[in-house]
Amino acid sequence: MKSLRTIFFLGAIACIAAGPCLAALPGDVDPFIGTDNGGNLVPGPQVPFGFAHPSPDTARQDTSGYISSEPIIGFSQTHVSGTGGGSKYGNFRITPQVGPPAPEDLASPKAEEAAAPGYYSVQLTRPGVRAELTATRLVAVHRYTFPATTQAQLLLDLAAVANPGSPARQTPVECTARFVGPNRLEGTGNFIGGWNPSPYTLHFALEFSQPFTAHGVWRGKQLYADQTLVNAERTAAGVWATFDTAAGGPVIEVKVGLSFVSPAQARANLEHETAGANFDTIRGRAEALWQEALAKITVEGGTPEERRMFHTALYRVHSMPHDLTGENAWWDSPEPHYEDFYCLWDTFRCLHPLLTLIAPGRQRDMVRSLVDTYRHTGWMPDARIAGANGMIQGGSNADVLVADALVKGLDGIDYATAYAAMRKNAEVESSRPLYEGRELRDYLRLGYVSLDTPRSASRTVDYSYNDFCLALVAQRLGHAADAARYFARASNWTNLWDAETHSIRPRHANGRWMENYSPTANYSTMSARFAWWGAPYYEGTGYQYATSVPQDPYALVSRLGGDAPFAEWLDVFFGLKPGAASLDPKGLYTHDNEPDLLAAYLYLYAGRPERTQALVRRILAGEYHPGRGGLPGNDDGGAMSSWYVWNAAGLYPNAGQPLYYIVSPIFTRTTIDLGGGRVFVIAAAQASAENKFIQDATLNGQPLQRAWLTHAEITAGGTLTLRLGAQPSAWGQSERPPVFAPESQRGAGNIPLK
Repeated sequence: MKSLRTIFFLGAIACIAAGPCLAALPGDVDPFIGTDNGGNLVPGPQVPFGFAHPSPDTARQDTSGYISSEPIIGFSQTHVSGTGGGSKYGNFRITPQVGPPAPEDLASPKAEEAAAPGYYSVQLTRPGVRAELTATRLVAVHRYTFPATTQAQLLLDLAAVANPGSPARQTPVECTARFVGPNRLEGTGNFIGGWNPSPYTLHFALEFSQPFTAHGVWRGKQLYADQTLVNAERTAAGVWATFDTAAGGPVIEVKVGLSFVSPAQARANLEHETAGANFDTIRGRAEALWQEALAKITVEGGTPEERRMFHTALYRVHSMPHDLTGENAWWDSPEPHYEDFYCLWDTFRCLHPLLTLIAPGRQRDMVRSLVDTYRHTGWMPDARIAGANGMIQGGSNADVLVADALVKGLDGIDYATAYAAMRKNAEVESSRPLYEGRELRDYLRLGYVSLDTPRSASRTVDYSYNDFCLALVAQRLGHAADAARYFARASNWTNLWDAETHSIRPRHANGRWMENYSPTANYSTMSARFAWWGAPYYEGTGYQYATSVPQDPYALVSRLGGDAPFAEWLDVFFGLKPGAASLDPKGLYTHDNEPDLLAAYLYLYAGRPERTQALVRRILAGEYHPGRGGLPGNDDGGAMSSWYVWNAAGLYPNAGQPLYYIVSPIFTRTTIDLGGGRVFVIAAAQASAENKFIQDATLNGQPLQRAWLTHAEITAGGTLTLRLGAQPSAWGQSERPPVFAPESQRGAGNIPLK
């Protein structure tokens, strides 16, 4: 195999010869970053937001099905990206073997494992087979190079699922496959369990590049040679095909079309996306799609490691949700259709705002899909996987995506229907609040969710921001009375503000505070007192959730007594000052979880932007690094990667609002392609590890004294020039970020504190 550098060089030469073309694919994207240490990513290829995602599965697995130190057992066609919790997918695993078929003896050591956008390869040393993978949106494409033998085998495990030994495991219910030609087979798998326990049905159509010389099936532990059909319920099942690579040549290509609709539709997808194309052609198409996606943001300067992290993070941003337009097996609709929002609680903060900026058409279609799901199911989901809603960690966060789209001017969305969906979330008690809608009995009566309900405190905080987003949409659509009502409800978080502990503290329905309470305790990990999903906070503490007030940080400043005590409270939180957080040098902040991701930017509301600049640089340098364990925990469907992209470039969004914070970039120049010939440039010629503080700034040549920008300022195009230095400055202290709620409706609770 040529080196990647050679491939990129030859590609550039080809572009020059052919005339204008896309920029070269960044050679430092490393799909192995985040595959270990709980990152739960896989190294296999996909196209941007493509559903087909072939990747290696290993003998011992995490959520994704892959642990890099383990031997490989085969290559399944479907995966999720960087998720925690229960697994999903990992279907229809193909394994090459040499010798008699042995479906219970699949594991092989590996060598020469390599990956790039749209491509993966590995040498399986036990059978002596080279495996290569690429993909289209709905077709997984494999290429196997065998030694010369009359017993080259390709086994297809119909019952395969990712991480089958996990507590929330998937289970095959019924699997069927049939040989339908000398080089073709098709089939169906029915599965249940995983992150959402609902069943799903997936179909495939498979085509080999050469005819097989023998074939058979297995059911349980029994092999049946020459049979053309297998059907099995709740047991291992699969098929094998034998090839003569001595006579027919060493290379066998395999195309696996996927569909939620039917095997016939899977076959149609295979024909539509790959007919007449070989592996190299399909790989070239995948690389072209990645060139287009990754060219949206280009960077200069920084270290090679920082550029590798940046390009890889930008690559991961384009993984989920999956574009299944044309594959809606659940209702008839002409609308775009996306599945595997996994989950919006993780991704609304920075993944979807990034797509709004660099891929607005894609983000528009995702919101349209969420709205269409409401039309046909009655609810706009917070988590949706494989045709069913998944478990809701917090609020109804599709509300944030609708608000983000509306205030940033995304057109083509039925905002009237979206608003009806948001109002239902806010007013109608759900009969299945773990999967759709909200727990509203206490919230509407008391202004908070009481301790009688699981995740009561974190739900109150999340619902308050959902209500704020609903108010913004109501305001923009001309529903003045509704806007006033929901702006008032957006301050419901204050009903759990405890002035004694300076935290969000759970309360009983009668108003009493939670007893034996600690603002630094993560109750979801205290199994003796609470189950994970039954704790008063979802994956966080009262101190952490107190930082999650994006609608009105000034109300938080006020409750803590003003700028100086508020900054001191944050200093303790980040371990910059002795206090409750001082046992950990990082303080109470945990970057591998989302509720406190806003915390570093809250200093701007107290006139201390230099604190934000220093902390963001600390997080970038300390939590991310090249290597297979290089992410701070689960990538959460691109949430952690998108955070890196934003902050390395020098910006961070307040999701649902047309507001971006300015931070200290690590690159000397970042160029964001906004489409239509518009670009936004962030220039910081002095950027370095030492120069982390902004000394002064200009926007399009005019002095800029504030550490924030509006969406309109960015999308108009232009240049933000930042002069960086090694020492803090007074820049950005005088003009603080705006709040979008009316003055009369900021920071007021619905009930008096007791």
